[in-house]
Order: sequence, then structure tokens, then C-alpha cells
Amino acid sequence: MLLTEYAAFSCGGADWSRAFSEAVAALKAQGGGVLTVPAGVYPTGPIELISHMTLEVLSGAELRFHQDLNAFPLVDLEFEGIPGPGYKPCLYAKNAEDITVTGYGTLNGQGDYWWQQLREKKLAHPRPYLVCFDGCTDVRLENVKLTQSPCWTVHPLRCENVVIRGLRIKNPADSPNTDGIDPDGCRNVRILDCTIDVGDDCIAIKSGTEDTVNALPCENIIIEGCHFLHGHGGVVLGSEMSGGVRNVLVSSCVFIETDRGVRLKTRRGRGGEVAGVQLDNLLMEKVMCPFVFNMYYFCGKGGKLPEVQDRNPRPVGEGTPKLRDVRIFNVTARKCGACAGFFFGLPEQPVEGVTLSNVQVEMDEEAAPGLPAMMSGCPEMKGAGFYLRNARRVDLSGVRVLGVNGPVCDADESVQGIS
Repeated sequence: MLLTEYAAFSCGGADWSRAFSEAVAALKAQGGGVLTVPAGVYPTGPIELISHMTLEVLSGAELRFHQDLNAFPLVDLEFEGIPGPGYKPCLYAKNAEDITVTGYGTLNGQGDYWWQQLREKKLAHPRPYLVCFDGCTDVRLENVKLTQSPCWTVHPLRCENVVIRGLRIKNPADSPNTDGIDPDGCRNVRILDCTIDVGDDCIAIKSGTEDTVNALPCENIIIEGCHFLHGHGGVVLGSEMSGGVRNVLVSSCVFIETDRGVRLKTRRGRGGEVAGVQLDNLLMEKVMCPFVFNMYYFCGKGGKLPEVQDRNPRPVGEGTPKLRDVRIFNVTARKCGACAGFFFGLPEQPVEGVTLSNVQVEMDEEAAPGLPAMMSGCPEMKGAGFYLRNARRVDLSGVRVLGVNGPVCDADESVQGIS
């Protein structure tokens, strides 16, 4: 089915919202099918997909989403783990199955309108995601270009069996919260061969916060063959991790000028356990800090509370996050800035069980000083080695650091079992 068959509902080509809804309704009546968008520009409001449907956006086609919050009705969603009403995602499916979005066309969220609304504090609700699948199974998203996202670009939420392949995601460096791909509380996700250049984290694996009702683990995640350009972090776990994150494999990826390479961010109160993470065959260049494990992350609701930032031991409970069993193999990082690695656990729950093998980090003597982690009291660094606080069983024997200023490993008395 061609979208242009419904051009009579397009307001002379000025608004294709109804044309999309009529076409999707026709597919629903026949139990599903393929909706093809030929080359051209299609201004539209949000589009809701259904089960057993393929949306094919052909090369030369651009879905250009309206710059008008009145065109986006409110739906029940989550933003940063907090449930509540938000503006409907530009491309959206809820509790559906067998959905494919494909083609070499473009989804343009025209996000500059939303970023300005945010900066002027004119938004009563969270901005729309560019693509969001909520509670869906058997989802494929492949080959399309996604740009100017109002908020997070691709957000699978509580989904199962998701394949994301060949995406080209581009958002400006100064655009707020425009993460690339954020699977949240999902199982069995593959992210393959994507190029991501955004204003926040490139990929962020999440599992809800202490405010999330029934936070689900994010598990069985494969990230392979991706390019990360700029962004605050290349591959990130958290900061929403109350449901836990486990069984993550990141391999054969390139990181260029991301602030951090692989990054975990969490804090007291979040709870959840990160375990079973393996990083293999990675290349990084001009990354401020290749590896950051920060359990004092201060951004977001409650991040700067005294009990969150307290450096003294506190009782271990359900709200105590855990990080263990991380293996890092075959990594080359060149022209790095602040430090080779930054591991900062909690005194009551250290970072535990991290192994690095065949890892070489080369520091750039011309790089500017930087803050490797977003936490209160984080020291500014330039050309430092591995900085460890509250860590146990960290094996650095397979690491070589070149051009370091000072010791290869700066560990205080809180650190145990370094080799």
C-alpha cells in the first residue's frame, strides 16, 4: 500500500497526519501489511503503528514531524524512569507485535522547536521521543536516518526481541537529552552496524529508577559493529538501573571524540545490579576517558542529596547499587585526555571483579584537562592513569598506558585486590 493513495487526506500535502491514520486503519482491517512512503516530504503529527505492520520509508522520503505541541496528544509513558503523561512519540507503538520500520528515508523530528520550548521552560510534560516502542515484541528498526530528535531518539521500553540495524542517527552536539538508542527494561536486543552522533549518550542501557513501578531488568543485549561520534558516552549503563542490567556484550565498535567510552552511572537509592558485561575489540580515539564506573552520579532527581553524595559508608539495602563481573578485552584507545580509567564505587558496595586484558591506552599530552565523571568533588585530570576508589578485585595486569602523567594506577587505601 502506498501512502500517496491517501493524498486526499493530506490537506494538499501540508499535513499528512490523517493520511497516515487512514492508511494504518486500512492495514489494521486486513490484519497488517506494508505501508510504503515514496520519495517526497511529508509534514505530519505523530504516527501510531500496529501489529503485523511494516512501515517502509523509501530513499528520498522524509517524514517531517510538526513543530507544534498541540499536534502531540499526551500518552502515559516514562521519562528517565519516572512514569507520567508525556507528548506522544513521533513514531509510536504500544503493546504490539511483529513491527518493522525500514527503508533508507529520513525521520526528522525538527527538534529545535522542542529544545527551545524546554530552555524557555514552556513545557508541562516531557518532550516526544522520535521513535518509541512500548511493551512490544518482535520489533525491527533498520536503515533509516533519524535526525533532529526532540528528546531520546530510539526508545524501546519494556520490549522483547528487538533488532536495530544500520541506523544513521544525527543530532546536534548541543541538543539536550538527545540520546541515540535507549533500551529500557528490555530483553534480547541486538544493536548492529549503527552510526550515532548525538548531543548526549550514544547508547544508554536502562532499567528504571526507584520511582518506576515494576522496574524490569535490561538483559541479553548485543551491541556490535557500531560507530559512536561525539556524545557524552559511547555505550552507557544507567543511570536508570533499578531493575538491573545483565548479560551485555559490546564488540567491534569504534568511538571517536565521545566524552567517555564505556560508562556506568548510578548512585545510592537506585538499587539494581550490573553484572555480566563484556567489552571486546574496541577502538577509541580522542576520548576524554575510555572507562568510567561512577556510583556517585549526580544528574537528575535527588542526585545532589547529602545521603547520595556522602563518601562515608552507609547501610547496604535494596537501594544500594552493585557493579560486578566486567571483562574488557582487546581495546586500543589513542589520544585520550583526562585519564585512562575512572572507577569510583561506594565504600559499602565497591566496584568488584573487573578484568582488563590486552588493553592499551595512549594519553594525549596536548589534550585539555577534563572531568572524567559527573559527580561532586570529581578532580579535573590531564593525562592520568587509572584512578580507583572503593574497588576490589580489579585486574590491570593486561593493561599498558602510554604518555601518562604520574602513576599508571592511583588507588587509595579503600582499594583491595589490585593486580
